[in-house]
Amino acid sequence: MLKTKKIDCDLCVVGGGMAGMVAAISAAREGLKVVLMHERPVLGGNASSEIRMWICGAQGRDNRETGILEEIALENLYRNPTKSYAIWDTVLYDFVRREENITLLLNCTCMDAATEQRDFVYGRDTRIHSVTGYQMTTQCFYEIKAKFFCDSSGDSILAPLCGAQFRIGREASHEFGEDTVTKVKDDMTMGMSCLLQGRETDRAVKYTPPAWSKQLGEEDFENRDPDLYKDTENFWYLELGGDRNTIEDTEILRDELVALATGTWDYIKNSGKFDASKWDLDFLGFLPGKRESRRMCGEYMVTQKDITGGTVFPDEIAFGGWPLDDHFPGGFYHKGCPNTYYSTPAPYSIPYRALYSKNVENLFFAGRNISMTHTAMSSIRVMATCALLGEAVGKAASIAVKKDYTPHDVYLSELEQLQNLLMNEDCFLPSKTREISSVCQNAKLNIVKEVIRNGQDRAHRIYNTDERTCAYEAKAGEEISYTFDEAKVSAVHIVFCSDLNRDTLPGSHCERTHSTRANQRLDSPQMHMPKTLCKAFRVIGERKGEKQVILDVTDNRKRAYHVQVDRVFDKLTLIPISGWDDSESIPVISFDFT
Repeated sequence: MLKTKKIDCDLCVVGGGMAGMVAAISAAREGLKVVLMHERPVLGGNASSEIRMWICGAQGRDNRETGILEEIALENLYRNPTKSYAIWDTVLYDFVRREENITLLLNCTCMDAATEQRDFVYGRDTRIHSVTGYQMTTQCFYEIKAKFFCDSSGDSILAPLCGAQFRIGREASHEFGEDTVTKVKDDMTMGMSCLLQGRETDRAVKYTPPAWSKQLGEEDFENRDPDLYKDTENFWYLELGGDRNTIEDTEILRDELVALATGTWDYIKNSGKFDASKWDLDFLGFLPGKRESRRMCGEYMVTQKDITGGTVFPDEIAFGGWPLDDHFPGGFYHKGCPNTYYSTPAPYSIPYRALYSKNVENLFFAGRNISMTHTAMSSIRVMATCALLGEAVGKAASIAVKKDYTPHDVYLSELEQLQNLLMNEDCFLPSKTREISSVCQNAKLNIVKEVIRNGQDRAHRIYNTDERTCAYEAKAGEEISYTFDEAKVSAVHIVFCSDLNRDTLPGSHCERTHSTRANQRLDSPQMHMPKTLCKAFRVIGERKGEKQVILDVTDNRKRAYHVQVDRVFDKLTLIPISGWDDSESIPVISFDFT
């Protein structure tokens, strides 16, 4: 008989990809006890070293996703200048391990759920009491009892285990009035990929393919153009399975995908059509990266019309902006262009109501499985957007736990609090602006530039600002001070410029904007911290001339701070001491207090 270990917690997150990992961190930072159950040995899901897909998000300048995801990206620039996947894995692992409120269960597969069926509030008929996972390394079962659950497994494993309503496949265009070619609903999806990566060397390298490798020729790569010298070449188009079942057929498809990948490398190395003699095969994924399977049904279902029509949701908790990037189900064997690519009005609004179950009372979800149509999913599915959804779920769960609310209660009564929690943690909500306290607004500021207390934490066309007008250019060592009548300061909010467009980093646009790299050339650049970011700073509070240091940071790798203070002061001072490029000018986007 194998052991069963039992854990009680506030929130159990199933799936440790970017969405689930960020959801767990977000909730833990609000004081919740969190269990993060992940069936792989490394975190990150499709972004991990096992699969190696880029973290993509909203397109266009100033639209980079912030919050926890930007924290991770900046830490990776600091610790991982060569974009090593071994180091990238440790960065993700460290972000979870440093949170004392998270119990991390790696190599643990969710396999069962205990539920209760009856009439719950708001028309729900099911409640989850616990989930059971099997950890293969310890040969142990884990039974996790929680107040709330978040399915970030990608495949929505909790749907069949607890009876949550879900969809799979493509909706008929008339169902939601979407502009798609699908006239009759079907079960087809986007496929999955086993990626490969090359490394350029200084000597000739031979490649001998296995006997089972797929034989490929020039005709197979029509509309697909392998080029190891392009920074954008990550072989995403080595894709199969959308015309089959992307869950049940995964093992069969894996075999086909690996054969396709080895055949592609054979074609590149041995066909004589490419300058690839000194390239070595550095990585070939055996775990397929999946784009689509089950999508949960929530209080609201996001559609293509919501995205292209620019619907602004009152319950906005995140934004998207990746194109409508729908891959044809046939994948690599589809003749013609492998995908559609229609631009979206980035940033567009995503509602909270798409993140919790329509019929299971205590079930959240975050990732590519939220409540949306297939066509909407073709944009929302990318990992930077999914990470924002995870951060929102973590904050919503914290409110629900502390107030003994359901997820729907949070929508009905606590939307403003949810949105404020997100904005305080540097999450950009395009239709919202952080409110500044009256004490801060009325305090005397010793500089003339009021932008540091306007609640706008980035340059953006929505705010009619750019890099020059959204920040105060402080001189190194300059004091920025508020003086005011003695008052209790609850929190101090600071935002520095982390160069969201990554203009100060080396290399191409692709190199600058992605945390990881596909193919390693001999001349691939080494990364460094954004030159605009403040490296050392100090925050001091005063009361009747007596000073207290609130923050003293000498090796800053964060864009934003929202620090609980809860002390009485009559003066607050921020001193930017130095920047990462030793510039005499350090941009300060926000410095305010409540």
